Parts: sequence; C-alpha cells; structure tokens
Amino acid sequence: MNRLSVRTRLTLVYGSLFLGTAGVLVGVTYLLTRRTLDRHFAPKAVRISAREIGPLPPTPEQLAVLREQAEQQIAEQKAQALQQILHSSLAVMVVLCLSALLIGYLVAGRLLRPLHTVTATARRLSESTLHERIALDGPQDEIKDLADTFDRMLDRLHRAFDAQRRFVANASHELRTPLTINRTVLEVALASSRNPPETKALADVLLGNTARHERLIEGLLLLARSEREPRDVTDTALPDVARSALDQVEHLAGGVEVSTRLGEATVFGDPVLLERCAVNLLENALKYNLPEDGRVWLSTGRESGAAVLRVANTGRPVPAYEIGAIFEPFRRLRGDRVRSAEGAGLGLSIVRAVAHAHGGTVEAVPRDGGGLEVTVRLPAR
Repeated sequence: MNRLSVRTRLTLVYGSLFLGTAGVLVGVTYLLTRRTLDRHFAPKAVRISAREIGPLPPTPEQLAVLREQAEQQIAEQKAQALQQILHSSLAVMVVLCLSALLIGYLVAGRLLRPLHTVTATARRLSESTLHERIALDGPQDEIKDLADTFDRMLDRLHRAFDAQRRFVANASHELRTPLTINRTVLEVALASSRNPPETKALADVLLGNTARHERLIEGLLLLARSEREPRDVTDTALPDVARSALDQVEHLAGGVEVSTRLGEATVFGDPVLLERCAVNLLENALKYNLPEDGRVWLSTGRESGAAVLRVANTGRPVPAYEIGAIFEPFRRLRGDRVRSAEGAGLGLSIVRAVAHAHGGTVEAVPRDGGGLEVTVRLPAR
C-alpha cells in the first residue's frame, strides 16, 4: 500500500485545520446574525407596518390581521436574509479552503525542500563518493541542524574509509617485499644443480604458494584502488576494453568457446580499472565453466540509456540464494574459502567496486541450465 508523502499529509492537515476553523467561524457568524435579527428587526418592522395602516383607526380584528401579516412578512425576509448569508459564507469558505490547500501545498514544498536536498545527497553517496557534503544554507533551524549533523557523520565515515584503504594498501606494499625475496630464493634453489630432488620439489610447492599470495596481494591493492574515486578518467569505449581483456585471458580459454557481440558504448572512466573489471569477469567465467563444451558470451552495448558490459557462461547450476554473497571479498560459491587454485575470491569484489566507483551497478543472475550471467551497467556518454 502506497503511503502519502509528508508534503501531501501536511497539505491535508493545513486544509483540515482551515476547514474546521472556517466552519466554526461561519456557524458563529450565522448564530450571531440570527440573534441580532430576532432582537432588532422584528419590532421595528411591526411599528413601521402599523403606521402605514391609514387615517382611520383599525378595529382590533383588523389590527390582529395586519400584525400577523407583518410578522409573517418579516419572518420570510429574515429567513431569506439568513439563507443568503449562509450560502454566501459557504461559498466563500469553499473558495478559501481550496486556496488554503494550494497555499499549504506550496508552503510545505518549500519547507521540505532542504529535506529533499539531504535525501538526494544521501542517495548519491557511496564508499567512493563520501567527499560530497550537503552544506545546507539558511537559518539555523531544525533542518539545518540535521544537515550539519549528517555532514559531520560523513566526515567521520570518510576518514574511517580512507584510513581503512590506506591500511590495506600499505600492508599489501609491505608484504610484497618478503614475498619477492622468497620467490627469488626459491627460484635460485630450483635452478641450482646441487640441491637434491626432494628440496627442488619442496621449493616448487613453496613457489606456487608464493605466487598465489602475490596474486592475493595484487588483488587487495587493486580492490583498495578501485574503491577510491577514479582520477585518471577519460572517454573509454567498452568494445576496446572488452577486446583488450579478451586478449589477456585467451590462454585460460582452453576448450571453452568464447562468443562476442561488441556493440558501441562509451563511458567516462578509468580505462585501467574498467579493463580490470572486464578481465575479472572473463576469468571468473572461464574458471567456473564446464570441462567440456563450455561456452562464454561477452557483449557490450547500450540499454535504456546506460552502457552495458555483460559476461555469461555455462557451468554448474548456481543457487539463487548464493548470488548475494559472491560479490563479497574472499567469498566463492558454496562458501568455499580455501581453494586458492581457483583464485583469491576478490575478482567479483573488484568488479563491484569498479562499477560503484564509476556510478554504475553490477547484477548477477543464474542462467537456465547452469552458469551465471553478470551485467555491469555504467553511465553512458
């Protein structure tokens, strides 16, 4: 059931109060007018009628008839006057009530305009756009206090998110150095002919683990960067982004057939982040595919005024209740968090962060027969 807006409710309250007040005023005016006519109009009318009888004195019977006729005439005139006053008052009340509703609607809209500004700003905000403030001008009233409180809350959130992203970036940078040293030592151990086969086998296992940890750190760095507001932005053609991403994952295709339908679509954004978004979608579609007769569909274009990048793939059936969790960091289907061979669980998290940083959205739906279809919608140029 649709609820009435605050503006409509305020208008109805204003109109109801005015209608009730006007009704009381009309009723009081009618009663006072009737009382005044009863007190002053009837006797005066009777005396005037008696002086107009004629030169001869009337008989008592004639005087009674004349008095009765005069009283009847006065009663009719009084009734007509009261009815005319009542009708005129009701007409004026209706006109004024309609005017009050219109004025109340306009005044309520003006009073609620600052709240609309607060609401619109809150809707635009995300983790990557916390720099925006309401900065409401006007008298220091309750609405101004609300806007200032909201701005102070945004300041605290902005500092908290910035500190979190700086921590992730700094920690990832600090972890890079020991991993690079470990990889160098292990590669030297593998290349040395003096080490026994057992040592080389262990070094090979450790080298694989080091490579996965490096990919995890690279993913964390990219996630921290993609959650910030893009700075190196330019007009970027999504078909070019899709082709470049396809070239980068071509070695992962194996026996999976990749079909493309690249329609024209241009967005204003960071080409590197957009390309990473497309690469992650394609890598995810190729990894979680069928071992035989697998297919991937890559398409770009415009839909309902938005630029669209869509990747669909065959694969195992995906339960609808798991869709909401796959965009969270370190989350995979069926709650798997330990199968590092399939990735660090950051791919779709980065996709969502890139889409939100560019003012877009990302949506995933299960395909009939298995697999997933992921659609990224971005503001088109």
